[in-house]
Amino acid sequence: MIDLLTLGWTAAVPDYLSFFFRALVSIFFGFAVAALYMYRNRFSKNLALTLVLLPVTIQTIITMVSGSIGAGIAVLGAFSLVRFRSIPGNARDIGSLFFAMALGLVAGMGNMLYAFIFLVLFSLSYLALVYFRFGQKRRDPRLLRILIPENLDYQGLFDDILARYTLSYELERVRTTSMGSLFELSYLVQLGSPELPKELIDELRSRNGNLNILLSRERFEGEEL
Repeated sequence: MIDLLTLGWTAAVPDYLSFFFRALVSIFFGFAVAALYMYRNRFSKNLALTLVLLPVTIQTIITMVSGSIGAGIAVLGAFSLVRFRSIPGNARDIGSLFFAMALGLVAGMGNMLYAFIFLVLFSLSYLALVYFRFGQKRRDPRLLRILIPENLDYQGLFDDILARYTLSYELERVRTTSMGSLFELSYLVQLGSPELPKELIDELRSRNGNLNILLSRERFEGEEL
């Protein structure tokens, strides 16, 4: 007979069968976490694969060191030697990793029913927040990069044009490029409509000598962890 709380057999059944069954459930948890991570998100394939396998990995470690202080200290020492090298992750990536680790931790302690309840509650909350676009701005700011010759004074050079076509604008950065022969101006602009007016580009090109102009979505630095 199966214990609903721990998903372990109450009868005299070898422990490895119980461990195997719990590992399968942990892998299912991992697939659920990865599916949530990929839902309406720009995801990384490597991170998605990691999320699938992380719960069963954590569950195995917790199961093996359960009740053994020496083994726990040994595992802690082994993890302290690991150095992670990866690209910066945003808050959703880090949150998904902690979610997978928490599920593996609860499953490793044998509380499979609690892990399932935690998965359901977290998933429903996550989907509701994504569906209702919680915390999302109505219009994301755009990053406008304009190249100008070095002989032009960039102070206030495009203020009159940007004032007509944007709700707000701010000069964020100025740097030299092409061996110092050009200035690159980076503006953070808030457009009045999702479409970029062609007249804005035309006026900017006539002002900067028909050099490169780039408008892109701004990456919010506060999301990187």
